[in-house]
Amino acid sequence: MKRLTLALIILLTAVSAGHTQNSQVLYFMNLPQATTLNPAFKPTGRFYLGLPAISDISVRLDNNFLSLQDLFANGVISDSTMTFLERGPWLADFLSGLGSNNTLEPQVGVRIFGLAFTVKDNLRLSLDITERAEADIVFPGDLLRLGLGGNSEFIGKTLDLSSFRSDITVYQEIGIGASRNITEKLRVGGRLLVLSGVASGNMVNNHSTLTVNEDFTQTVDADMLYNFSAPVTFTTESDGSIHGAEFDDARFDDTRNLISYLKEMANPGFGIDLGAEYRFSDKLAVSAAVKDLGFIKWKRDLAQLSIKSSFQFNGLTMQDVYDESVDFEELINWTIDSVQNVLRVEDNPQEFTTRLPATVVGAFSYTPVKFFTLGVLSQTRFEGPVIRQATTLSGNLNFGNIFSATMAYTAANRRYDNLGFGMALRGGFLQFFVMVDNIPLKFSSFTSGEQTLRLPDNINTVNARLGLNLVFGNRERDKTLPPV
Repeated sequence: MKRLTLALIILLTAVSAGHTQNSQVLYFMNLPQATTLNPAFKPTGRFYLGLPAISDISVRLDNNFLSLQDLFANGVISDSTMTFLERGPWLADFLSGLGSNNTLEPQVGVRIFGLAFTVKDNLRLSLDITERAEADIVFPGDLLRLGLGGNSEFIGKTLDLSSFRSDITVYQEIGIGASRNITEKLRVGGRLLVLSGVASGNMVNNHSTLTVNEDFTQTVDADMLYNFSAPVTFTTESDGSIHGAEFDDARFDDTRNLISYLKEMANPGFGIDLGAEYRFSDKLAVSAAVKDLGFIKWKRDLAQLSIKSSFQFNGLTMQDVYDESVDFEELINWTIDSVQNVLRVEDNPQEFTTRLPATVVGAFSYTPVKFFTLGVLSQTRFEGPVIRQATTLSGNLNFGNIFSATMAYTAANRRYDNLGFGMALRGGFLQFFVMVDNIPLKFSSFTSGEQTLRLPDNINTVNARLGLNLVFGNRERDKTLPPV
């Protein structure tokens, strides 16, 4: 059914259209952008200039529960495609693979301007301006099992939905960085982040449970608040329930108003990155960084929706769609109506604060020969109460300032088959780079009409980055350190 291929459209749209600073492949590459992962780094090239929208574009889509192959059954893509939403053995396989918390994270970053230069072969100064958009959505596994698998296994049970979360943020980041050698072996660096929020939707889930009753109805007890900072006005019925939402597009009727809205520091924020690199010798080095310690205070165009009550769903699930007692559109409409009836618009919306997802990085590198480095990288991100860990092993080629390449293996996101690749090539003052943190290893054939397509089976993470830098000059070689 066309409506059941909506998940594919969302997935592909997020990949093709839509922050990541946390590429595992980038860390050991000889690129100016590596300083966003560890501000202590000092890349080759005395002067770097990044031009708007071409110097650095990054796209990321992470989820830990849905792969591309889950969207199709029997290898067929058509208007009547059988997806993981349809009854069959593939539905049971999908539900059994769900974790306790299942995440979806589309992110995009576009560098508007970049500048870095080295003073007297030691002090490195940098400035970069980047537009970022990101979302972090967490679904409790039992909520998906109930919605897709039906009520029968949950009768009389109460599900804890307190981990359910949905946060969406659009903001501008200005990074001002500096690094220098403290001793011959130790180099430290930092970046001050000046943040300006553009729009935000932030859920505060104080408490929420769902009980499946004997008659299959579902009772929800919720204490939730959704904060908005966006040019949106919510309209209400006479009883105070939500009627709809209207976007104030009149404020952006010309380019000048749009630019003014995006550049106004109405939602200010600040952050900091700190990093260090210690070289035991020319061959051995360790490095560490703490990134994105920051926040944004939202003050403009505020609205707050709240649910502080108990209410009931009629108990319909996808099983009723399979049995044809209700169609999918009716199921969605009834669900939306049930929630909409208990949502309330707060009269005096309060300012709210969101925090950046702090990241802790630790790395070790060994360079047996001048042009080749083996690296181990550990990266831990803190997304609210959720902690995400990634460990990467990499082999890195660096032929001066001319050519750099990385092949990496990453264990993350409940997957252990992530291969990444990055390459940078410089000719004169132009340096082109491209990298991807997940290369598909297994492909299957899918048919769409008379065409046969080869699509990756298990890909659930896409993290790609590319750009064109202007790099001038070469730094002087560091003083050779004593051997280990």
